[in-house]
Amino acid sequence: MARPAARLKPPDLDLIVREFEAHLASERRAAPMTVRAYTADLAHFLAFLRAHREREPRLAMLLELTIADFRAYLSHLSGAQSARSRARKLSSLKAFYRFLERAGYGRSAALGALKGPRFSRAPPRPIAAESASRLVAEAGADEGAPWVAARDRAILLLLYGAGLRISEALALTADCADGRDALLIRGKGGKERRVPLLPAVRAALAAYRALAPFPSYPKEPLFRGAKGGALSPRMIQRAIARLRGGLGLPESATPHALRHSFATELLKSGADLRSIQELLGHASLSTTQGYTQVDPTHLIGQFKKAHPRSR
Repeated sequence: MARPAARLKPPDLDLIVREFEAHLASERRAAPMTVRAYTADLAHFLAFLRAHREREPRLAMLLELTIADFRAYLSHLSGAQSARSRARKLSSLKAFYRFLERAGYGRSAALGALKGPRFSRAPPRPIAAESASRLVAEAGADEGAPWVAARDRAILLLLYGAGLRISEALALTADCADGRDALLIRGKGGKERRVPLLPAVRAALAAYRALAPFPSYPKEPLFRGAKGGALSPRMIQRAIARLRGGLGLPESATPHALRHSFATELLKSGADLRSIQELLGHASLSTTQGYTQVDPTHLIGQFKKAHPRSR
């Protein structure tokens, strides 16, 4: 972001916050839910400052805050927020202060020196391969319309057979599924990746396209609701909730768990972590490494295979 010319008077903080929102949405290409989370975290921090400093926050106040002020905020959170929530709020603040610096409003050295709360990341909870296959096979079984059953089956296969997030699957447009061997997916933060499609996934997409009763326009949503509008993630979540009840699966059997199953099946089959990271669209390898907690035998096998003393 280019540094603007010097300003004659301090800018209004509300205006800066709106600029930050626009920056998240346009330049960082953050999802609407992410933008709302960041701005809600920032509003929470400003509300704390009103009580902590006993006056309305201004830009000058934000730039002069000390590390003691930020620690007071984290301490304020500790009574009602988990370590994970506190870490997320601190991450939102750091993103805002990075924006202030890059936009030429000023910088805070104190926040950069503050360490966030430590928390252990819970390991992924995949669905067993047999249960995942049953979910896909039974998708749409209780639906009256064949095209709805084909739609749900295609979506679940994109999660289990291609590792897509539910938001990524529902963001696909009609021109993405024209018999292609791979999809170009735009994930979190606007990061793009190519995901190969298995024959079963391509066949499910083709079956849905053949049965869907709505006209197919290139940039329109691929997956439609009953009235033709874009499909809500909530509809797929409800469909899986009904399925897992009928199949006797635990509540951990969610759309995202199918994505976890995709990753763990690749890991068991010998795929390396870097490849899995690329397929899933993880920004950090440490996120992908969480799957080794699910299948630690993979690491042992790789060690025995690679280390010269194991031969």
